[in-house]
Amino acid sequence: MKYLFLLLAFPILFHSDSSIEWLTPLEHDFGDIIHREPAEYFFEFKNTSEDSILIDNVRTTCGCTTPDWTWEPIAPDSTSQIRVVFDAKKKGYFKKKIKVYFSNQRKGTTLKIKGYVEGLD
Repeated sequence: MKYLFLLLAFPILFHSDSSIEWLTPLEHDFGDIIHREPAEYFFEFKNTSEDSILIDNVRTTCGCTTPDWTWEPIAPDSTSQIRVVFDAKKKGYFKKKIKVYFSNQRKGTTLKIKGYVEGLD
């Protein structure tokens, strides 16, 4: 009985949740941006699964980073994007994480943005 369970569980243990192909890098460097001028970037991806998927949630590490995404199902072989806006209220270096959760994946995907906010003083 144990061997039957292991035989059936084996494909599940090594099954890849990757039904998303990222078309842009998972990390974006804004470089130098101007103080108090929001900067935006679009992370693009493709649904490589045979079923439609949804973006269940997108979480950020602070209120200075705002994500925006479609609530509509993303059809197989279609592309979509996640818009990320960084509000440059504080001067200096920043590095932020954005966690994306898709309907058919167990773990979220971590996206990152970084850069340096400089003033016009």
